[in-house]
Amino acid sequence: MEDELKRKKLIKMIIIFTILFIIINLLIARFISTKGLVVNEYKIETNKLNEAYDGLKIIHFSDLHYGSTIHLKELNNVIDKINKENPDIVVFTGDLIEKGVILNEDELNDLVNALNSINPKIETLCVKGNHDYDHTYFDDIKEKLNFHVLDNTYEYVYANNTQPIVFVGLDDLTSGTPDYDNAFSYLKTDEEEHYTIVLAHEPDQIDNISNYNIDLMLSGHSHLGQVRLPLIGAIWTPVGAKKYYDEHYIIDETNLYISGGIGTSGLKLRYFNKPSINIYRFYTK
Repeated sequence: MEDELKRKKLIKMIIIFTILFIIINLLIARFISTKGLVVNEYKIETNKLNEAYDGLKIIHFSDLHYGSTIHLKELNNVIDKINKENPDIVVFTGDLIEKGVILNEDELNDLVNALNSINPKIETLCVKGNHDYDHTYFDDIKEKLNFHVLDNTYEYVYANNTQPIVFVGLDDLTSGTPDYDNAFSYLKTDEEEHYTIVLAHEPDQIDNISNYNIDLMLSGHSHLGQVRLPLIGAIWTPVGAKKYYDEHYIIDETNLYISGGIGTSGLKLRYFNKPSINIYRFYTK
């Protein structure tokens, strides 16, 4: 009888500790891991750019999901961090406002003013994500933004030099209509070999453009899993990030970097995966 009581007491304690463990970790995932900002820096080495590009700094942010766990205060903190890094180029790879979030005109103006305070030396470029098709906010404000939206288009970007970097921006894979022929149309008339950077929200889109000469692709969408577990990594990723979802891959000599994002999609949780931005610093060989 005494052994049975001890066994029941032990089971009860295990259940209580298990419930407490789950509750504590959910609170961490909701209120601690969604706060702050991690800055990841990556070294990009290339012999396709001349010495004028040595030290070029590109900052990449993605998946803002404004209105989820990110509001004006948090956004301004992110932008302050971006500007303090003194980037040459800033790129945003989609999902500006979270699905289901309703913003009034004043709130939209606050968002526009905040984003327009991003101050790179050269330019800010962006593409749309799947959540940017869930409402009209992105299209409503894009003409007010100091962002150059690359929608199946390209741009030659110069850093005080006659040699350009070609940025190619692709429409969203799951909700948009990617047009690779138009996005890479410069190849029909330009016979020069340029360093090429592709911006695409979903990283799995890289398999659709393997026949193009791409040096670097920057994406988001996966949030690196949003919720990650030690030794396991991402426990779930969305369509469009089923094959590629971690921070870095090399695919046929193309570097693919994926941003962990800033906001949250769906569940307002992050675990072992705090909000982050990426810095790519170029070194010419």
